[in-house]
Amino acid sequence: MPHDHRSPVGRARSARRVLVAGTAGAGKTTLASRLGQILDVPHTEIDALFHGPGWVPRPEFLDDVTALAASEAWITEWQYQPVRPLLLERAELLVWLDLPVHVVMRQVLRRTLSRRFRRTVLWNGNVEPPLWTILRDKEHILRWAWHTRHKFDGLVEHLADVAPHVTVVRLRSHADADRWLADLALTRDGLR
Repeated sequence: MPHDHRSPVGRARSARRVLVAGTAGAGKTTLASRLGQILDVPHTEIDALFHGPGWVPRPEFLDDVTALAASEAWITEWQYQPVRPLLLERAELLVWLDLPVHVVMRQVLRRTLSRRFRRTVLWNGNVEPPLWTILRDKEHILRWAWHTRHKFDGLVEHLADVAPHVTVVRLRSHADADRWLADLALTRDGLR
């Protein structure tokens, strides 16, 4: 049955197929990477599977996610609506980074500015577009983050209906995430 981070880490300790949910800019990829290190499970960044050169979706995306979902151990971010059910069907654990909107918006703004000014190369050679594109691009990451800020409202109840086999851990701050990961690391190391 779904539960939040205050419940025992129990099933999370042995999870081999893990989804990390959250709105754009919440820190899903960072959390997924940290969790992968603790559980010794490979993290596959789903954005790298989705975005081809020029921000065009890769034609192999569905096949790549199908192969990932079929494998025995993985951690990935739970995004891209067409593949969510496929991943959810095989997942054992979903960690929901449910941060306040003001925190997420500050993070996504800071990340976008940093990536743009540093010309950080992202997936398949892509870089953040010029900042002025926020005015014309309806899918600019800052606009996207704002418009989708409530997309996970009711998530726990929804998952209880459609995926009762999945344990849900809901983390409402980075401090919650740090504590939960530390508890998980201790239990994995047999110290608790």
